[in-house]
Amino acid sequence: MTSDFSLMNDIIAPGSIIIAQIMAVIVPVLVSVAFLVYAERKVLALIQLRRGPNIVGPFGILQSFADALKLLTKENIIPSGSNKIVFILAPIITMVLSLAAWAVIPFAPGWVVSDINVGVMYLFAVSSLSIYGVIMAGWASNSKYPFLGALRSAAQMVSYEVSIGFVIITVLLCVGSLNLTKIVEAQTTVWFAIPLLPMFIVFFISALAETNRLPFDLPEDEATLVAGFFTEYSSASFALFFLAEYASMILMSAMTVILFLGGWLPPFDIFPFNVVPGIIWFTAKIIFILFLFIWVRGTFPRYRYDQLMRLGWKIFLPLSLFWVVVTASFLTIFDMVPG
Repeated sequence: MTSDFSLMNDIIAPGSIIIAQIMAVIVPVLVSVAFLVYAERKVLALIQLRRGPNIVGPFGILQSFADALKLLTKENIIPSGSNKIVFILAPIITMVLSLAAWAVIPFAPGWVVSDINVGVMYLFAVSSLSIYGVIMAGWASNSKYPFLGALRSAAQMVSYEVSIGFVIITVLLCVGSLNLTKIVEAQTTVWFAIPLLPMFIVFFISALAETNRLPFDLPEDEATLVAGFFTEYSSASFALFFLAEYASMILMSAMTVILFLGGWLPPFDIFPFNVVPGIIWFTAKIIFILFLFIWVRGTFPRYRYDQLMRLGWKIFLPLSLFWVVVTASFLTIFDMVPG
């Protein structure tokens, strides 16, 4: 019996640690979504000379939580002509995938749920799978507006993932590893945003398109598609899509920070480094990128769909491919190939 109990403890203890690590990532991300929505509404209000949320809680800070409570207590309406199983699964799949990608994000040295050697490939695979939730939502709704929005989103995400792939290749050429921790450690001397500045800009703009953010929110174009692929969604199902979109924004910001802004590394090596300052620096950089997301939304008008496709295929694709060749040539000529 004693050996059986010890065996059970050996099995349960590591599982409990993993669950605790997962919750330590998921809970802050979900809470961050609420504050990101509040921050977006406040920043847009300042840009447009309005006040924004200012009633619920001090300075309106609890407005997002009130909105979430309202959504969760509303009736969940399922259209009679829809494919009910696929209709319900779509937001769940989208939300799960947006959270699953956080498993390989390093917040500080040793602070990562799964420090795998193919972290970049895992992120690229998960982000590619997220399109299935959108397509399922558009098809299962049995409505023309969600269907058109899903088609737009599929074409848009495929177009800009090609550019993102080439941008990531330029970073990998400089590092020689697919491990995200090693990518951060390779930027100890200089952040990749400086030598790879054009790719940093391409990656940021592609991240806007990948997350369906203005000026590339064609899949949700309320002027022509009502609300795009989630037109027929309400209550908790709509809340899951909403959470997934903003969680993806935070994820793409984290990827931008890891690939180009040195991750948890400070800009100046002044103070003794440990885990807590690393997490603070990492969070501060993510907040900066998220501010750029919001700033772009409040500044630029929505692109036409032909302009969106032209930018992806005729500008970003040749530019990113050219930069891969330039980077590889430079590293080979000056004998700087890692490894």
